Amino acid sequence: MPGELLFEIGTEEIPSDYLDNAMDALKRLAEDLLKEHRIGGAEDLEVFGTPRRLVLVGPSLDEKQEDAVQEIVGPPKKAAFDGQGKPTKAALGFSQKQGVSVDQLEILETPKGEYLFVKRMTAGRPAIDVLAEILPKLTAGIPWPKSMRWGSRSFAFVRPIHWILALFNGRVIPMEIAGIRSGNATRGHRFMAPGEVAVENYSDFEAKLKSRYVLIDRRERAGKIEDGAKVAAQALSGAPMVDPELLSTVTNMVEYPSTLCGGFDPAYLSIPAPVLITAMKKHQKYFAVLDGSGRLMPNFVAVNNTVAHDETVVRKGHERVLRARLADASFFFHEDRKKPLESRLEALKGVIYQARLGTSYAKVLRFSKVAGILAGRVTPGKGDQVHLAARLCKCDLVTDMVTEFPELQGVMGMEYARLDGHPEEVCLAVREHYLPARAGDDLPSTDVGALVGMADRMDTIVGFFAIGSEPTGAADPFALRRHALAVLRILEQRDWDISLEAFIAESIAVLAEDISLDKDVTFNKVKEFFRERYRQMMLRSEYASDLIEAVISVEFDHISRLRPRCDQLREFIRQFGDFESLVLTFKRVTNILKNQDVASGVDPALFREPCESALLEAYRGVKGDIDRLMEERNYAGALNLMAGLKGPVDAFFEGVEILTKEDEALKNNRVALLQDLSHLFLKVADFSKFSV
Repeated sequence: MPGELLFEIGTEEIPSDYLDNAMDALKRLAEDLLKEHRIGGAEDLEVFGTPRRLVLVGPSLDEKQEDAVQEIVGPPKKAAFDGQGKPTKAALGFSQKQGVSVDQLEILETPKGEYLFVKRMTAGRPAIDVLAEILPKLTAGIPWPKSMRWGSRSFAFVRPIHWILALFNGRVIPMEIAGIRSGNATRGHRFMAPGEVAVENYSDFEAKLKSRYVLIDRRERAGKIEDGAKVAAQALSGAPMVDPELLSTVTNMVEYPSTLCGGFDPAYLSIPAPVLITAMKKHQKYFAVLDGSGRLMPNFVAVNNTVAHDETVVRKGHERVLRARLADASFFFHEDRKKPLESRLEALKGVIYQARLGTSYAKVLRFSKVAGILAGRVTPGKGDQVHLAARLCKCDLVTDMVTEFPELQGVMGMEYARLDGHPEEVCLAVREHYLPARAGDDLPSTDVGALVGMADRMDTIVGFFAIGSEPTGAADPFALRRHALAVLRILEQRDWDISLEAFIAESIAVLAEDISLDKDVTFNKVKEFFRERYRQMMLRSEYASDLIEAVISVEFDHISRLRPRCDQLREFIRQFGDFESLVLTFKRVTNILKNQDVASGVDPALFREPCESALLEAYRGVKGDIDRLMEERNYAGALNLMAGLKGPVDAFFEGVEILTKEDEALKNNRVALLQDLSHLFLKVADFSKFSV
């Protein structure tokens, strides 16, 4: 019969940005522990969380562990019995230790030979007893960015624990965590219903908490916030600004949300909208309100953790606090506007980017040069705009506004550049050179932003590799993997035929003007780093690993060409009737050529068999077309022509002894023919990388 587990850890307020990861970890760890201890039903676990509690529910756990059968291996059979088949001291000692007779021992076949073994059955224990042991381990195992200890306890948790609710089929699971004994009681909302209340099961638990102003399901709380925000804003003919990140944050800050709409002085609307939105979001956790045209209104929606008895008083409190924030923002904005954005470039000389890599000013000069080189190749008419955007893009780092609101980095640069009258593409580039900021984020919408962003990131990557601060398996403190992925995504999306090797080398050369470094070592490390990031990017896009390797092992310089090549190769594999046979043919060519020196060339006068002439004729018949198709990036067409060579190649293998010992010139001529053929195949992919 299945049983229900209800486990609640009641705490002081958990930071909102900790809660989601804690819930994920709680479920994952619980599943692992239940499976490890042979309690079925782990696949149905549910987790809930509020600022004051983490809840684990197992609606259908087995009431007892599965029985376990253990095979205990003893001595080798040859050491356990003598020549007459009588048990030796080894067999007798093993049987005595396991509490069985020698006749009950069995023989186990292993790769190392025959061994004695005994099967031992362990009966499953009641689940409630096992849960009493593993739930404290589960609680202690939840990872937190920061933990604390309280009182004289050595137990560490994110916040002090105040109560433990632990029930299995309505019975209390007896245990102790951090000095708190488990029981059958939970607690309601801290302010509106703080008392304890006994519960019988999850259904009773959920209903009693709801009646005491606690919604344990974050989805229900989020929906209540969204609906309430819409209603509050609609009263002013507005709508709350959609912000999933802010919604997640406030959902994790409240147990019973209520919303109200407040306002601020319309004079503050003269400040750029991102400043007002950020001040409301980051400091006060308020939703901005937009009118029907999408313009910012002098209003906000606040989310409270209690039901207000007098909304007027609560509203005035929110407005008073926000007024001070907006006054600060207005002051910073008007102070910043006293001088042009570009005039702040010199101030970057006082900002250390990295001790061994110099100042932010030096970094700007470096990636400005590289961005200009790239622009000359792909957008020669925008060189001046690229240079200007590169000079402006870090200037807002030394503004008062970004000092106060670091998250507005780039945004304020764009706004100040607009107010200074710079071209719109340059203004956008100042903001967009930071894109993509995270996995799945948007890419720059302008050529200028894309070029400046790539140059900036490449300077970062080669710089940290040059000083030996590359990522490790455990850490990437400078986000170099993210920077590399951003460069790859931009090159691919823009379809720019830029040489990655030249890009890396030029960035290293510019860096070498500022610091001492080993150019060759840095180049090789950075190139391999990009190769691995590309491999991981394609694996996440569900390309087969051998297909990716077959492509990037022969071409990893022009990133824009790689995905089309992978796509067409994948489609070719799907459509080709006997791809495995084609791969085996190519692998045979590769294996023969492994230890052969490069031959000087094919001489038809040395041919002895018709299959040699036939193969050379077939090769020459398609080589020109394949070269042309490769230039046109028609990889599928090239592959189809290459597939037509399989027959002549197989006939060649059957008709002659390639590595003949009777005539060195004859052998070299045949090797030269295969080398030409191999070079042709490798124009598209290395088929030896496929596992067949």
